[in-house]
Amino acid sequence: MGALRDEYAEAGARERHALVREVEADGLLTDPAWRAAFAEVPRHLFVPYYYVSAPGGYERLWSGDPEPDRRERWLRGAYADTAIATRVRDGDLVSSASQPSLMALMLDALDVRDGDDVLEIGAGTGYHAALLCHRLGEGHVTTVDLDEEIAEAARTHLAAVGYRPAVLAADGARGCPERAPYDRIVATCAVPSVPYSWLAQCRPGALVLAPLSTGLILLRVRDAGHAEGRFLATSAYFVALRGAGAQGPGRPPPRHGQAGDERFLFLWGLVGGTLDRREALSLWLRERRPERERFGVTVSGGRQWAWLDDPGGPYAWPLR
Repeated sequence: MGALRDEYAEAGARERHALVREVEADGLLTDPAWRAAFAEVPRHLFVPYYYVSAPGGYERLWSGDPEPDRRERWLRGAYADTAIATRVRDGDLVSSASQPSLMALMLDALDVRDGDDVLEIGAGTGYHAALLCHRLGEGHVTTVDLDEEIAEAARTHLAAVGYRPAVLAADGARGCPERAPYDRIVATCAVPSVPYSWLAQCRPGALVLAPLSTGLILLRVRDAGHAEGRFLATSAYFVALRGAGAQGPGRPPPRHGQAGDERFLFLWGLVGGTLDRREALSLWLRERRPERERFGVTVSGGRQWAWLDDPGGPYAWPLR
């Protein structure tokens, strides 16, 4: 078994450097500190098993498979620039490891500085927290997950590579007040709106980055009751937040014709509770199929809303 671990370490290093080159080719990892984190943190140790789509459901790949070809397939998949399904229950995806290039984009957008304290919502495998620990030091990183089993697995994975940040089993919608205040909050699960508890746990000037609809909203926090920002240009699909801030089932998005355009589905995710499909599609066409970065979110005075182009403009929709 020791020889097998050595084989993984050597082969993993090769796969890891290939992944870094691939992500760099997309114009990411320009910050040497983040490049070093991706080059040195062994992702395969955070996904000892995972699931891939197969006829009728999912196929499980794992590091201890007796078939060498399947072990090699597992290792290659651990360093592919794709999201990985890591927890499946009753046929439903519960947790996943995000696409590395998307992680790199999000970490760059966080604009962390030495000494910043970061709260991560959604511990997942622990890999994202490990990248933060590499950059900031474990004492500046807190990660929470609603599921005790997931939190414990993340804690174990992190310890295996030498990191011991605060890993708590808690409702991410409530943040982690005992470790506040924070300079950055990053969510790796989709939210229907921004939990007010997050803002209350931020220092003035903090940044909050979270998946909303099918995009990533980056907010600058003024104080506990005020924050504002725009969406990043990229699309982003994450498992929904569970707990007090969980999203209800909502209405299924339209999938055909112009209404099936990925950019329209982003708008529909923001306005589906306010406008009907025809109204939303008419607005989208009238505004020349707006990209994500034209949209933003404002939190102020106990309410929050999404908007197009201008927080005080004619196009604004309440978020629950």
